[in-house]
Amino acid sequence: MSYNEIKAAYTAAGQDHVFTFYDQLSSEEQSTFLAQLKSIDPHRITNIAKTVLAPEISNESIISVGPEITPLPDSATASLFTASADQIVDWKKKGTALIAENAVAVVLLAGGQGTRLGSTAPKGCFDIGLPSHKSLFALQAERILSLQKVVAHSTGSGKVTIPWYIMTSGPTRAPTQAFFQQHSYFGLEEENIIFFEQGVLPCIDNAGKIMLETKSKVAVAPDGNGGIYRALTEAGVLKDLKKRGIRHLHAYCVDNCLVRMADPVFLGFAASRNVSVATKSVPKRNPTENVGLIVSKDNHPAVIEYSEISDEMAHRTVASVEGTSALAFRTANIVNHYYSLAYLETIPTWRENYLPYHVAKKKIPCIDLSSGETLTPSTPNGIKLEQFIFDCFPQLNMSEFANLEVSRDDEFSPLKNKAGTVGEDDADSSRADLMKQGKRWLLASGAHVPESILGVEVPPLLSYAGENLEWTKGLTFDTEKEISK
Repeated sequence: MSYNEIKAAYTAAGQDHVFTFYDQLSSEEQSTFLAQLKSIDPHRITNIAKTVLAPEISNESIISVGPEITPLPDSATASLFTASADQIVDWKKKGTALIAENAVAVVLLAGGQGTRLGSTAPKGCFDIGLPSHKSLFALQAERILSLQKVVAHSTGSGKVTIPWYIMTSGPTRAPTQAFFQQHSYFGLEEENIIFFEQGVLPCIDNAGKIMLETKSKVAVAPDGNGGIYRALTEAGVLKDLKKRGIRHLHAYCVDNCLVRMADPVFLGFAASRNVSVATKSVPKRNPTENVGLIVSKDNHPAVIEYSEISDEMAHRTVASVEGTSALAFRTANIVNHYYSLAYLETIPTWRENYLPYHVAKKKIPCIDLSSGETLTPSTPNGIKLEQFIFDCFPQLNMSEFANLEVSRDDEFSPLKNKAGTVGEDDADSSRADLMKQGKRWLLASGAHVPESILGVEVPPLLSYAGENLEWTKGLTFDTEKEISK
């Protein structure tokens, strides 16, 4: 496209203000700026802006009926707390068989930076303070290595490969790849680690106009974790999955040090139900925990914000199997999902028109169009547009969806906050949760760990989920340091 064609498109979309300073730019700056403008569909941005900024209809004569929000039906959920041992073994066998067939891959959402943690590196590079000082990336890579060996040994298969697809953002792409290269891909084969990048969207002001970061650059921001669906198609990931014979995917967030990638139990659970999408959840800590909930919304699966249910609903209880009471709305979303490849291959039919865009009001450095000066706002002055990964759920029938409730102690310890600021979901809690798990595994295997030892680091290479620790029986571990065989 020529300059005239690009400018005509932006003018037709009501976004031609982006050319305000074009004549002041050098020829090189103009060329780079036009390349960025060409990559953006201004009509799409204008249409999105109209949708997200449209005022809500207020008419007292119209009686608004809200959606029906209820807990997930029993038919769509199961729990490791109540499932029989035989059932769990059966799920694990099914999932293990799928991994042995090299039909499983994992997708990592790793676009986040460690800014809130006080780090300039991508979040996956963060050291939570383990005795080994292993990063989140290292822990997860070792877990994949461990599972490949466990499955190969238990099934007598040949080579077992679990490809690892890592979705970065623009700012984290280069440093993430460099980190993996620096650490020799943590023992995994380079060809089985595939990096791809989530998209970006222009930032807009409160009038829906595209904002300029500089006179020659549009201000952009990552398009949210829901951008995974566009990225899977546009980065060629779906084609690569099909080429490798992958039929089942597990997607998760980088900040969970306890995550079990390609968990055979979860895979077997989802595959046995023949669903398109499945989720893992953990029980809500308490009625007021600020966490998204997986629910039935108008008889379709959905994730809602904690603010979308009333105080009565938040505190409502039901009788549990054990005879005690449990929260009725307790299914906390941990962004831990299963997808069938067959479902993901339908993305082009619904991606653009179905997923909504969410408004995040932010302080966005920008150029003042009148003066040309750079503004560094102290209050939110613009909007970043995001899509959420779970916003595809409501298009599913409940029969196409399933949720598995798992133990928070065993599988979920998110790294959200800088240590010492909030008191939970930080590096201190992540380290403690991982080491407490190691201590439980050792005690269950017959080892001795003094009560004074709060936790022990059991490296993923020694055990994926507590197995293969029989050799520790009778041994005493009186230090928190990483153990070795």
